[in-house]
Order: sequence, then structure tokens, then C-alpha cells
Amino acid sequence: MRLTYPPSLKIIRVPCTGKVDIIHVLRAFEKGADGVAVVGCLEGDCHFLTGNLRARKRVEQAQKILDTIGVGGNRVKMFNLSSGEGPRFAQYAQEIYETIMELGPSPIKQPRHKKAA
Repeated sequence: MRLTYPPSLKIIRVPCTGKVDIIHVLRAFEKGADGVAVVGCLEGDCHFLTGNLRARKRVEQAQKILDTIGVGGNRVKMFNLSSGEGPRFAQYAQEIYETIMELGPSPIKQPRHKKAA
């Protein structure tokens, strides 16, 4: 089965979403991301017991911080699905992509300066 999702999405694999810290989400914006989606296993079905619950709390904290600084907390989302739900992953990827396209570029994204010849 070939699944398609927007090619501009960059996937970063981690052993467990519980390893995703607030600083990682915020650093993504600092490095130029317009949005971040954290995709973890189903709640109550984490191999590391509570990793996905920790990730959810951290995503919520990142949303609050981004709202406070004017970037917009709706640029960060947490999704839960099992490893066998590839089509749903593609659906979530499209959903976050469309949300970010509606919001436009991140307000903290620095304009690129052209190099002098």
C-alpha cells in the first residue's frame, strides 16, 4: 500500500513520544518550522507505559507558550494512532498541512538574506 502525504513534511523518529520535550517543539520553530505534529501510540497502549501521556502534556504546554508569544498554539498538534494505521497517519499529515497552509508561515520565521556575490 502506497500512502501519500505532503512532501514538505519532515519526519523525525524517536523511540517514544515521551522523549519529545517542549524544547524540541520550540526549537523546531526556531529552526524555521511552520508547524509541528507529534504522533504517538494510542493512549493506554504505550510500550513505555506513560510516554504518550507525557508527550500530550508537553504538547499542551508548548501550545500555551506559543499562544503567549504570539506564534499560535494551533501550530502544534498531538495525534495518537497504532502502528497499523498508515492511512490515518496520511490523513493526519494532510490535516496538519492544511492547517499550517491556512495559517501561513510562522511569524518567527526569519527572512532569508541573499548572499552577496
